[in-house]
Amino acid sequence: MLTTHDLVLENAQNMNSVENLSIDLVVTSCVYPIIELWDTLFTELNSEIGTALSNSNGLLAFELMHKELDKIWEEVHRVLIPGGIACINIGDAVRTIGKDFRLYPNHTRIVDYCSRLGFNVLPCILWKKPTNAPNKFMGSGMLPPGAYVTLEHEYILIFRKGGKREFKTESEKLIRRKSAFFWEERNKWFSDTWDLKGVSQILKNTPTRDRSAAFPFELAYRLINMFSVLTDTVLDPFLGTGTTMIAAMASGRNSIGIEIDENFKDTIVSRMEEVVKLSQSRINERIENHLNFVKLREANVGKLKYINENYNFPVMTRQETQLCFPIAQNFNKISETQYQVLYHDTP
Repeated sequence: MLTTHDLVLENAQNMNSVENLSIDLVVTSCVYPIIELWDTLFTELNSEIGTALSNSNGLLAFELMHKELDKIWEEVHRVLIPGGIACINIGDAVRTIGKDFRLYPNHTRIVDYCSRLGFNVLPCILWKKPTNAPNKFMGSGMLPPGAYVTLEHEYILIFRKGGKREFKTESEKLIRRKSAFFWEERNKWFSDTWDLKGVSQILKNTPTRDRSAAFPFELAYRLINMFSVLTDTVLDPFLGTGTTMIAAMASGRNSIGIEIDENFKDTIVSRMEEVVKLSQSRINERIENHLNFVKLREANVGKLKYINENYNFPVMTRQETQLCFPIAQNFNKISETQYQVLYHDTP
């Protein structure tokens, strides 16, 4: 099996390089409106945003920033196949603008617009980020009523374009069965609360912006395995340091990553070159975790009924019997913006 990965350096508001109905899954973390770090970027897109901030009109700036993001969600809707899924990581913002301190609910604004675009809203995931110290106070400290709750979670919004995706041919159904995950993984991954440590967003030794809209590899890896099948194409319109593309490579999916800042390129490529090792270690970890689960389950409940035909180990359900992991064998640079990963033919 061979997968192809395209790095596109352009503004995601106009995805000219991506064809209609060509993407199976979108996994992304966009720039967050009303976070001060991104003020300059948003103002470059629309000067009225800078004017609104200067005039202490936070609500107007919030809406204008989201209108810039709306253009990208329109493109996401255009390129997704019927039944395709979009996963958007976003955090709300709290900020004092002028004398007005308030919450700016980024996630509800995106849900509202994507609903009006025609997406079906699916249950979302709360990503608990254990990054805030317990003594990090906002507001009046220990004195009521002016103390504020600290935000220690972000959202992974999940949208589907239309109804359930259909797998009609026998070959399509076989690929879907090979793309299965373990029963115990399903119980963990499909919980609506994830405890995953965030990654540092500080980029060192680079002329690019000081931070990226970064999430951990495990977050992208789970979403790709949850909502796509082998050889699908995954899109990230805010590629940043390349985490979604790396996770797609490790999962046996094709990918397209769009990034407006060319200075990220060297970081992305250097991370790609480690994908063979990363793929093998993550799959080994999944198998080891499964074997430990089987050992404990059989000791407490009894032997499992089904056997996976590729690895000859027990599994909980019939749906797991053809599960087969895509183990990366070689990473190849085809051009300055296109890369390929070759996978082992046998488990």
